[in-house]
Amino acid sequence: MAIRVEPSGAACGARVTGVDLAAPLDPGTVAEIRKAWLAHHVLAFPGQTMDDDALERFTLAFGGFGEDPFFAPIPGRAHIAAIRREADETSPIFAENWHSDWSFQARPPAGTCLLAIDIPPEGGDTLFANQHAAWDALSDARKADLGELVAIHSARLAYAPDGTYGDRDKGRSMDIRPGDAAMEARTHPLVPAHPETGRRGFFSTLGYIIGIEGKAQGDAIALLKDLQEWQGSERFVYRHKWEPDMLLMWDNRSVLHCATGGYEGHRRELHRTTIAASP
Repeated sequence: MAIRVEPSGAACGARVTGVDLAAPLDPGTVAEIRKAWLAHHVLAFPGQTMDDDALERFTLAFGGFGEDPFFAPIPGRAHIAAIRREADETSPIFAENWHSDWSFQARPPAGTCLLAIDIPPEGGDTLFANQHAAWDALSDARKADLGELVAIHSARLAYAPDGTYGDRDKGRSMDIRPGDAAMEARTHPLVPAHPETGRRGFFSTLGYIIGIEGKAQGDAIALLKDLQEWQGSERFVYRHKWEPDMLLMWDNRSVLHCATGGYEGHRRELHRTTIAASP
């Protein structure tokens, strides 16, 4: 049976049914899912009775495991992290800001998968912003100003010992492992071509991007703040609402994402894998 793809009606996102992800996928089905993933950037698979073995098998089918440098894996697994918040937790919501996962790596991951483990009855939506659409909507003059810029990426603001999730971050149930490696910096084009589709779009945003090559720091941060507001404009955003037994996969090369709260007093847990960069 062919998979069924129902677009969200927003700037990105689609719901995929007609496939059982608990079972191994044949090459034809993998190809169909990849086609939908590249077209819609974010895919939600409802009604899946997957375990961690199936999550790992799915990830391997779409490119293998990427590196997760600042998360500890769950017991018994090397490539699955728990995105977890306990019902009585009062620390700030994890990842409640726009970003592309691990954009500071030399070879940033192609995608991310999240498997619903414990979903609260309300809140906890994940927002996605289509960065191809954000680029396409600019004027030709603005594209000319931005198109050849090179961004400086680093994890230091988040995962260095003095960062957001560093030594001062207390009372968090997630097993985050900050370290000095977060101080490293790497460069990527601000507006690269997608390695599989060739479409241009913004890659990452202020936070993991800490500067622009050839620009004074003050000017670079001012530009990045202005771009961040544009990149997360409502017309580019899809709001994903979670359901029990759902798998979500997204393309880090074409969207930004951020977490939201609104589930105070309820536990929330998702198991996460990272899809490695394309060869």
